[in-house]
Amino acid sequence: MSNLTQIRKAENIARKKRLRILWLCFAVILVVLPLLATKFGLTILTQICVASVFALAYNMLLGQGGMLSFGHAVYFGLGGYASIHLMEYVGTGGAPIPLVLTPIFGGLFGLVAALLIGSFSTRRAGTVFAMISFGIAELVAASAIILVGFFGGEEGMSSDRTMGPSFFGYEMIPQIEVYYFAAVWFFLATFAMYYFSRSPAGRMANAVRDNAERAQFIGYNPQKIRLVSFVASGFFAGIAGGIFAIQYEIVTDSNLNTAASGLVMLQAYIGGIGYFVGPVIGAIVMTLLNTVVSGMTDLWLLYTGLLFIGTVLLAPNGLTGLIMMHTDAYRNGKLSTLVKPYLIGLIPLTASFVGIISLVEMFSHRNEQTVGDDVMPLFFMNIDVSTSEAWIAFTILSLAGIIGLRFTIPMVRTAWHEANEALTLPASPTKQEGAKNE
Repeated sequence: MSNLTQIRKAENIARKKRLRILWLCFAVILVVLPLLATKFGLTILTQICVASVFALAYNMLLGQGGMLSFGHAVYFGLGGYASIHLMEYVGTGGAPIPLVLTPIFGGLFGLVAALLIGSFSTRRAGTVFAMISFGIAELVAASAIILVGFFGGEEGMSSDRTMGPSFFGYEMIPQIEVYYFAAVWFFLATFAMYYFSRSPAGRMANAVRDNAERAQFIGYNPQKIRLVSFVASGFFAGIAGGIFAIQYEIVTDSNLNTAASGLVMLQAYIGGIGYFVGPVIGAIVMTLLNTVVSGMTDLWLLYTGLLFIGTVLLAPNGLTGLIMMHTDAYRNGKLSTLVKPYLIGLIPLTASFVGIISLVEMFSHRNEQTVGDDVMPLFFMNIDVSTSEAWIAFTILSLAGIIGLRFTIPMVRTAWHEANEALTLPASPTKQEGAKNE
């Protein structure tokens, strides 16, 4: 065995060891987090688990297969409806099926639906596929109102998760049991989707995404490759729908319409479609916006749109891409040199953020206020929007922050380039052995 083979074998072993450690850390985080959360925090964590599975399933389609879908919530919603019907069937004494297995049923329902729809929609990619997915979404959303027997009409379908048999003592009555149910399925689905992305089918999906003609030239059918990815994505979207059904015990047409599809698309793009963990980051951010920020302001949808536009324009690789930009700085041992410039740049950034958001919130409150309701809570302060002092102060703060950014951005950019400059190192043993073999 040559030195090159030994080195590569050692590198593979080290890579697998790091991967095992990452999976172990992931599992520990899922176990420990609810111990530190309140009851409301448990609900948010459960929502994050559902949203993360759905976003990862969507990214199997978009990030890996290059298929932009405007209707992927169809498979999430159908999986949820199927799970609700299973819960109702079990609850009425139909069969003693543990409801912890409900997501599998939802996943299989999503798989069958994806197989039927994908058999014709995956024949083309690009704009044609996107338009077909949009049409399917509108068709199913309209059917949800018409086919009352299955979808329940506008009221949707509901059931009771506590009516099923217990599973080793777990009846999913307290919220913490529901969270651990969602966390286990989150872990299992993430594990399966990760290794699917590393499988030959996942690699070929990348190849078809990058160049379908070349993949066809070497003997692969692009339509079949896209269909495999589409069906797998529908399966995991159905699993997410099954977890959702257990969590909320109700599914309505709002869970499979184009708005739900647009939400998961935002999660994937904001997190970063080019990274496996990106959709999880996006799901966390969007869930916090939907639950925490929406409770503070009615303009949270405006901020969501601005976040999406800013991500597309300023960080096309998503929030995960912003983190991964520092990989070279970490390898060069210069990551610590960025702390000071970042902290300095954070001061005007925070000032402009607080100033602009305050002006927007004050303008909204002034337009919608009732007579005598001039005081509003804002950043832990009570602000009187009827006085000019508050408007002048936040305007000055905004302008000061923007001017400060003009001076600090070049400094941060220079520090970042210096930290990411490649070090001049001697050739690695792998490269030396490769050159010797040549």
